[in-house]
Amino acid sequence: MSLSEAAFMSATVYAGASQMVGIELFGHHVQAWLIVLSILAVNFRHVLYSAALARYIGHFTPVQKFFTFFLLVDPQFAAAVKHGEAGRSLTFAWYFGFAIIIYIPWILTSIAGGLLGGFIGDPKAIGLDILLPAYFLGIVLGFRKRDNFLPVALVSAVASVFAYRYVGSPWHVSLGAAAGIVLAALLPLPPQEPDLEADALQSEVHEV
Repeated sequence: MSLSEAAFMSATVYAGASQMVGIELFGHHVQAWLIVLSILAVNFRHVLYSAALARYIGHFTPVQKFFTFFLLVDPQFAAAVKHGEAGRSLTFAWYFGFAIIIYIPWILTSIAGGLLGGFIGDPKAIGLDILLPAYFLGIVLGFRKRDNFLPVALVSAVASVFAYRYVGSPWHVSLGAAAGIVLAALLPLPPQEPDLEADALQSEVHEV
C-alpha cells in the first residue's frame, strides 16, 4: 500500500485491530467475503458498545447518531459510558469533541507510522507487539469497580483463550465476549441502593 492508501484506510476503517486482520488476510489472497466476515468477528463488540450507549444518546438526531457510531472506538465508549453513569448529560458536542481528539491524531500517527515504520524492523524484537493487549487490558480494568466485574472478565478471558486454541483468530474475540455476556445475564442483579434524594422529595410532598 502507498502512504496515501494507508492514510485513507485509517480514515475510513476506524478500527486498528480490523486493519491488522484485514491487511494480514489481504496478503494471503483470501476471498473478500471471508475478509469481511473476519473483520466483523473482530468488531462484533461494537454492536454491544452501541447497545450500551443507546440509553444516553436517544436524543441525538439520525445524522448525529451516524457520526456517533462511526467514531465509536474503545476509549470513546469507555469515556462516554462513564460520563453517562456519572449522571451527566451526554451531549453531541461533548461526544464529538472527545472523538475528534482521538480521530485526528489517529490519522496523523498513521501517516507518521507509514513514514517511519520501516526503521523499526520486526516489532516483536523490541516488544511492540504487547502494546495492543496492554491497551485493551487498561480499558477493561477501568470498569473493575462495577458489580460482577471479576467473574464476567474471568469467564470471558478463559473462553477467549480456549476459542483461540480450538477455533482460532479472530473468532476468539467474539466468542470470549459472548461467554461474558451469557454469564452477566445469568448472574443476579446487584441490590439497588436507596435513592435518598427521591425519598427526601417524597417526604416533603407528603408533608405538604
